[in-house]
Amino acid sequence: MSSHCHSSALLLVFMALAVSGAEQSEERSCDVIGDESSESQMERALLKKLEPLSHMRFNVTVEKGKTENYVYQFRVCREVNSTAHDYGGLVQTDRQNGKTTVIGRINETQVFNGSDWIMLIYKGGDSYGSHCSGEKRRAVIMISCKRGVTASSFSIISEEREKEQECFYLFEMDSNVACPAENSHLSVGSILLITFASLIAVYIIGGFLYQRLVVGAKGMEQFPHFAFWQDLGNLVADGCDFVCRSKPRNTPAAYRGVGDDQLGEESEERDDHLLPM
Repeated sequence: MSSHCHSSALLLVFMALAVSGAEQSEERSCDVIGDESSESQMERALLKKLEPLSHMRFNVTVEKGKTENYVYQFRVCREVNSTAHDYGGLVQTDRQNGKTTVIGRINETQVFNGSDWIMLIYKGGDSYGSHCSGEKRRAVIMISCKRGVTASSFSIISEEREKEQECFYLFEMDSNVACPAENSHLSVGSILLITFASLIAVYIIGGFLYQRLVVGAKGMEQFPHFAFWQDLGNLVADGCDFVCRSKPRNTPAAYRGVGDDQLGEESEERDDHLLPM
C-alpha cells in the first residue's frame, strides 16, 4: 500500500514539473498598462501589427571612452531572457563587469501611433541610482515606416537622465509594420473606364463566339447585333446631318450647274452651211 502511495506521489510530482515547464516555455507578451478590460481597440490592433517582429532580436553596442561600454538587447513584446522571468523587454548589459539592468518591462507597455510611425514604451525598469530621483527606468522605441524592410537600423538616440523625473532611453528602428496601407492610385474615372472597356471586350468576344459557333454566321454577320449597329450608324449619321446643317434643307444651292434644260433648243441646221454641197 505504501509503495502504491509512493508511486502516486512521484506521478503527481512529475505532472507538476511538466505543467511548470510548459508554463515556463510559453513566452510572455506585452501587457498594456491598466486592466485588460480598459485596453482600447487601437492598442490591441497595434500590438497585433507588431506581432511579425516578436520572433526577432535586436542588439546595439554603445561605447563612450573607457567608462561606458554597454550592449542593449531588445525584443518586441517578448522577454529578452525568458529564463530570468523578469519581463525585461529591453535590457542593458555592462560589458566591463557583466552587470545586467532592465531598462523597460513588457508587462508595463504603452503603445500608440501616427500616420507612419509606432511608439512602443516599456516602463517599470530597474530604478536609477543617483539620477532622476531614483525613479524606475523606461525605454521609448520609435518604429518608423520603411517599406520593403521587416526590421532594420535599431539604434539608441539618447538617454535623458538629467531631469528630476520622467527620464527615459530613446531608441529608433525602421520597419514596414509601421507603414500605412497603400491606397489604390486609380481614380474613380479610371476604374469606371477599365470596367466599361472590360464589359465591351466581353460583349464583343462573347457575341462573336456565339454568332460563329451557335448561329453559324459568316463574315460581318459574326459581329454581335450587326444589323442593330448598322442601323445605329445610319441613324447617328442622319442625326449629325440634321443638327450640323446651317441651312434649311429646301434652300437651293448658291451655285447651280449647267444642265441640258438651260442650254435651250438649238437649230438642227445651225451647221448646215458648213457642209459641202
